[in-house]
Amino acid sequence: AVQLVESGGGSVQPGGSLRLSCVASGLIFNSNWIGWFRQAPGKEREGVAAIYPGGFSTYVADSVKGRFSISEDNAKNTVFLQMNNLEPEDTAVYYCAAGKVRFNSLSPREYSSWGQGTQVTVSA
Repeated sequence: AVQLVESGGGSVQPGGSLRLSCVASGLIFNSNWIGWFRQAPGKEREGVAAIYPGGFSTYVADSVKGRFSISEDNAKNTVFLQMNNLEPEDTAVYYCAAGKVRFNSLSPREYSSWGQGTQVTVSA
C-alpha cells in the first residue's frame, strides 16, 4: 500500500522558515507526481507545489512563488517543501499527495494517495 508520511511542521514567527518532508513508500517514486497541498480551517484544500521526481519537473503555485520551493532526494524517496518568509496566511495543515496526474497539476482530485498532514502555524 502507498504510504506518505509528512514531517517538519511546527510553529514559527512571521518571516521565519520551515522545511517539510514527505517520505513515500509503496509506489514507484519516479513514476508519480508528488504534490504539496494545504488546508486552512474553513477553506478549500489548495495546491502549493508539485514535482515529478527524477524528471526535473517542478511547479510552484503563484500564491507562494518566490517564498516556497520543492525538491527531492531520490535515494530516500523523499520530497521537501522549503518555506521561507512565512506569513500568518500560510497557517494550515500541509499534506503531501501522490498520483499519476496531468503535467504540473495541483488539482487535489487528481491525486490518489494522501498523507495525514502536518500542522504549520505562523504567528507572532
